[in-house]
Amino acid sequence: MSDTTARKGPLTDIRLIEMGQLIAGPFCGQLMADMGADVIKIEPPGKGDPMREWGRGDYPLWWSVCARNKRCVTANLRVEEGQELVRKLIAGADMVLENFRPGTMERWGLGYEDLIKINPKLIMIRVSGYGQTGPYSKRAGYASVGEAMGGMRYLCGEPDRQPSRAGLSIGDTLAATYACNGALAALHYRDRTGEGQVIDASIYESVLTVMEATIPEYVVSNHVRERSGATLPSVAPSNVYDCSDGSFLIAANQDTVFARLCAAMGREDMIADERYATHVARGGNMVELDNIINEWTKTMTMVEVDQAMQDAGVPAGRIYRAPEMLEDPHFQAREAIVDTPTEEWPNLKMQNVFPKMSKTQGEIRWPGNTTLGAHNQEVYGGELGISDADLATMKENAII
Repeated sequence: MSDTTARKGPLTDIRLIEMGQLIAGPFCGQLMADMGADVIKIEPPGKGDPMREWGRGDYPLWWSVCARNKRCVTANLRVEEGQELVRKLIAGADMVLENFRPGTMERWGLGYEDLIKINPKLIMIRVSGYGQTGPYSKRAGYASVGEAMGGMRYLCGEPDRQPSRAGLSIGDTLAATYACNGALAALHYRDRTGEGQVIDASIYESVLTVMEATIPEYVVSNHVRERSGATLPSVAPSNVYDCSDGSFLIAANQDTVFARLCAAMGREDMIADERYATHVARGGNMVELDNIINEWTKTMTMVEVDQAMQDAGVPAGRIYRAPEMLEDPHFQAREAIVDTPTEEWPNLKMQNVFPKMSKTQGEIRWPGNTTLGAHNQEVYGGELGISDADLATMKENAII
């Protein structure tokens, strides 16, 4: 598969050189590629990005998602010949993306000050654990550490146990998403001024950004949020409740919605009850209120509760896994999951490009290519004009 496939999306005139590996950088590259950018991913020769081997089940399929729509080439960044190849690519690019430990790119002669000499309008996207400055900047930083430092890990899990973590690498994907957001804003600025800039996205600050009012609550009221398990303190009812055949989530914490829930339960008496009449009152009586609702839901099936909540206009739903997502008609109608066939998997399904755009919708043109250096000939030969003989020599010498 090659980039001769017509790209679609709002970024079809943008080229991004993706360096780095694993999740935090490459997810940003995935978002860009999904929106139509020409993303050329640089991997070390011989082994490639470790994401090629990541995943669960019988086969490592994560690569199919995170490397989709990208042209993959190899280059040894630890030697001058490999660095020079990358410089040539960056000279004609709009953006370069990396998530190495701060200082690594500078050591290779690929820092921002080096690169703007060959491409003055370049936008450099830098994703790291702690950012490019500050006393912790040179430390190794993974998502789990950033989630802990940013405050998220402390709030995850049950209050009587050690802090837990989400079952996903949320710190990485948050940092990548903010990096993408910053890069798109930098593109707008460059359109107005002709100037590039550096996007410095740290994992810990990306987590910190979504921590709501935890900082001002502490500063003003000396309040430290604590772990609360499956609920949010003082937000009720909003929980998972037992049905006769499974669990079901109901979120009816707003006054008018709570009134509709009460009517659906045949408990109109609760609407004006001072224990439940206001948001603050319901929060203070959360356990009692949840028990009442649970006694009602467990007498019915999930389908029956779902229908009752739909009829009443109460936000509610099942807790989905992959099987439920694939079966759901709403997922199907919105094409949230699409077939992305490969030679190995003729009906490989994965999440679609998001968000949806009315005029410039991106699409999945191909999944991550399983062949290391699959686009070396196309990119180095076809675009940089390097001969087949020279490419063969570079491969023999482990430069590509």
